[in-house]
Amino acid sequence: MKLPFFKKKTPEVPKKLFEKEVIRATDIIAPASIAIKQSHLKIGERLARSFFIFSYPRYLTTGWLSPIINLDTPMDISFFIHPVETGMILKQLRKRVTEVQSEIMEKEEKGLIRDPALETAYKDLEALRDNLMTAQERMFRFGLYLTIYGENEEQLRQTETILRSILESRLIYIKPALYQQRKGFISCSPYGLDKLMVHTLMNTGPLSSMFPFVSFDLSSNEGILYGINMHNNSLILFDRFSLENANCCLFAKAGSGKSYFVKLEILRSLMLGTDVIVIDPENEYEFLADAVGGSFFNMSLASPNHLNPFELPVPGEDEKPEDVLRSNIINLVGLMRLMLGGLTPEEDAIMDRALAETYAAKDITPESNPVNWPDNIPLMEDLEQVLEGMEGAESLVRRLRKFTKGTFASFFNQPTNISMEKKLVVFGIRDMEEELRPMAMFIILRYIWKTIRSELKKRILVVDEAWWLMQSEDGASFLFGIAKRARKYWLGVTTITQDVSDFMKSEYGAPIIANSSLQLLMKQSPAVIETIKKTFNLTEEEKLRLLEAAVGEGLFFAGQKHVAIKVVASYIEDQIITTAPEEVVKIREAKKKME
Repeated sequence: MKLPFFKKKTPEVPKKLFEKEVIRATDIIAPASIAIKQSHLKIGERLARSFFIFSYPRYLTTGWLSPIINLDTPMDISFFIHPVETGMILKQLRKRVTEVQSEIMEKEEKGLIRDPALETAYKDLEALRDNLMTAQERMFRFGLYLTIYGENEEQLRQTETILRSILESRLIYIKPALYQQRKGFISCSPYGLDKLMVHTLMNTGPLSSMFPFVSFDLSSNEGILYGINMHNNSLILFDRFSLENANCCLFAKAGSGKSYFVKLEILRSLMLGTDVIVIDPENEYEFLADAVGGSFFNMSLASPNHLNPFELPVPGEDEKPEDVLRSNIINLVGLMRLMLGGLTPEEDAIMDRALAETYAAKDITPESNPVNWPDNIPLMEDLEQVLEGMEGAESLVRRLRKFTKGTFASFFNQPTNISMEKKLVVFGIRDMEEELRPMAMFIILRYIWKTIRSELKKRILVVDEAWWLMQSEDGASFLFGIAKRARKYWLGVTTITQDVSDFMKSEYGAPIIANSSLQLLMKQSPAVIETIKKTFNLTEEEKLRLLEAAVGEGLFFAGQKHVAIKVVASYIEDQIITTAPEEVVKIREAKKKME
């Protein structure tokens, strides 16, 4: 029997199967799993624990929540504020006032001693009733919930301990939302849903202290504009001389804007009458000095500008001549160690005696009149003559001749011929031979220190590329001595360096930072960021900010406060202080056209 032929149908595939979205955004965002436990949630591989605040003290200070908000740990915080009808609250208050008043009267009738707690409660209730009646206050039901996160339960416990210690020190108490962790997590999520419903009645005054957007502010009525506070866009107006000392340390890698910041501070400080002295290793402050009518001295072997290393200050009214002379000789011995490649203990003793005799030969002694000292300052060749007549100084004489008759005599064996009368004085040492730079910086610093001690005046001393001086122990010691004693002479010392490692290798690196009330950290390289983090006790967020900072951005420390700063300048200021090569070329071309 022939079977009928049936054509096999191909099953139709619904079109919707292919049209349906396989992976949605929620599939990517959502965790792989959520496990609800008694005291926490497990969201993927991380844990979350929610809390509510159930008790507040009688008084709340403004910004009490800021330590929690600024805590260096991931956290969600939710506020729920529910208005309450004033009429209903007044009825409850009337009843409560009656109860308290009757309790006070009952105690008085029984002859019991007064209860301060009851009397205080009565006064508070009456004051609140008056304010509610006159519409000066309103009542709210307020709920505050927190959710913390951690990799494990131990991390959760550590964060909870920190939270409790911060809050309980203010008499504010929290509890974990046991068996309600899901509700707590939803309440802290951005749904606007209050699932926990744990509320405290509050009037307008205490409620205003909960304002969460609290950040450090560095605005004052005096001082100069340093930049914009990146936390809240307020102005950072500050007077460095208002702190315990006016010293400043600036650490940043090349091209991050550190010189731009310092020039801006110099320009604005000059406008307020502060004198500024700069040691400039790259001659980049020359244009600024010309623009404001200051002095620029190019210090090199071929330069006509000279500084005599033997210059010494005239003793002040509160100083003894023997102390000034002794201190000057000690510093000169340190300079000689730099110049002569080190001294043995015997040579050190010989050099100390030779320097004292060199000054004595010019009638500069503790017994002579200090007023005549500036007219009788010896030269390096005078020291050489004294050493030639001393036993055991043959090696010192041979090494010293390079600075008296040899290649370096044009810089080291000349009388001083410069003046520091201008408001801005810049010493440029770019053209100084590299091996002489530390010595040149030492000599310049000694001359500056002599000038500072001779006249009390508000000044800022900028030491750019300070690591050059920090390479030698004597140079670092001298810089630290200036930084430590600067306040006495109304001086603020600014040390700038891009080589943080070399700066911190010196035993005087950390003390110089400790003696600086102002610090500015700008963009850092990954190679030194851990050193910076440890030195300045930075958080992980601040560390990342420094690694990713744009030009002109950083962290500004002033005493106990620190903020994220963005340096800003006006167009005119920018034209004066810019060091960008393309901008410098444009300015020079514009000048030529005008001429």
